[in-house]
Amino acid sequence: MTQEIPPFRDHPWGYCAIIFGALALSIALLNIFGGPFSPQAPIGQTIGEIAGDIRASALRAVSGAEQPPKTVRGWDIDRILLVAAPLFGVGALLLATVSALAGDPRRLAAYGAAFGVSAIAIQVVWWLVIIIAAMMLIVAIIENIDGILGG
Repeated sequence: MTQEIPPFRDHPWGYCAIIFGALALSIALLNIFGGPFSPQAPIGQTIGEIAGDIRASALRAVSGAEQPPKTVRGWDIDRILLVAAPLFGVGALLLATVSALAGDPRRLAAYGAAFGVSAIAIQVVWWLVIIIAAMMLIVAIIENIDGILGG
């Protein structure tokens, strides 16, 4: 049993929801499997800097010295893509809602919403995994700070 594909001109909201959702999912997967795109420091250097920062911060806190001012992270292509995926996902959900309210075929709204929710869910789960791994790394650094920094 074949079904006719509804024409775009009659149901633009549904098709735009699908396009936004597919774009959001593509960007989210590109972030996970293709990135990072901006230059990154080697992992050993990053771990060493984290260990040094932890030790210096602890020494400043114990001695009562003032902590250095916080720095604002700039916008690079990685951060832009990181923000773009959920924004397009939310856009897909909004367009799917408008599509459903406009009386478009339900499957157009469902496809757009499914793409949008998938993009958001994939990125949230990925960041949860990254946060857990980072916390495990920080705990390991703190436990071995004397060995890392040589006493």
